Amino acid sequence: KMNINYIKKISLVLIIYRSEKIINKFIKKIPKQLQTIIIENSNNRKLKKEIEKKYKHIKVYIKKNNGVASSLNYAAKKIKTEYFLHISPDIKFDFRGLDKFHNIAKEKKDNFSALGPRFTNVNKKSHIQISKDLEIGSINSIHGSCMFINKKNYNKIGGFDDNFFLYFEETDYCKRGKNKDLKCYQINSIKVKQEGRTVSVNSKKENRKLSNLLAWHFVWSEFYFNKKHNGYLLALISFLPILFRTIFKIFINKHLRNEKKLSKYRYRLKGLLSSIKGQKSYLRP
Repeated sequence: KMNINYIKKISLVLIIYRSEKIINKFIKKIPKQLQTIIIENSNNRKLKKEIEKKYKHIKVYIKKNNGVASSLNYAAKKIKTEYFLHISPDIKFDFRGLDKFHNIAKEKKDNFSALGPRFTNVNKKSHIQISKDLEIGSINSIHGSCMFINKKNYNKIGGFDDNFFLYFEETDYCKRGKNKDLKCYQINSIKVKQEGRTVSVNSKKENRKLSNLLAWHFVWSEFYFNKKHNGYLLALISFLPILFRTIFKIFINKHLRNEKKLSKYRYRLKGLLSSIKGQKSYLRP
């Protein structure tokens, strides 16, 4: 049974895009007392109707798909509680962890930009975490798929940067928080597991399209993040090796006739050039 008192201070935020299968499974586990906001980015009005009819504590908002940062900012405007937890529906989460998040927030006197859990099944190279020996430790950035945020601090930091469509929006948020002396903390006793993808894909062709889109956005956001925090010239110098390496890989894969990799590196090149030119993150699914 959940402690109602602290649960009234927290809202849950879920952002979905073509996530019908996974969202229906996830929302069954949400405690009835927990106010939940779902931002539906694929214009699925039928899903909105079904969810709101069945669950009184869940509100679904249909929004044009302008990415994660834009959706989080949209959701934050609707939040009336002291805290919110943004969680991806492909995360296996024990909701008793909310109690721990809340307690640590109070221990830290709300002096943080975000709190996050320990991920049990991620790539160590691409997903940096604190030492397993610590109970709580400060960390440069909390992974965007599970972030516990104090609404006042969110406002103080200035929310998320809408220019990011995918990737690095949480890194940027945490960095701006750090500049205002608001650290991030990882809590090892709250363990989560990532299971699959939030977007349901129906064919190999669709899967390749999605992979290309992700490749485009990752490099676009990475350059934009570096430009924003280190200046254009330094960002350009540090990305020149990536630019040449990508061109070389296009040349190699064209020669090897590896269509899958060729397509991926072409998208990566387009994404990087677009960001270097200062274009908006325009590519959409």
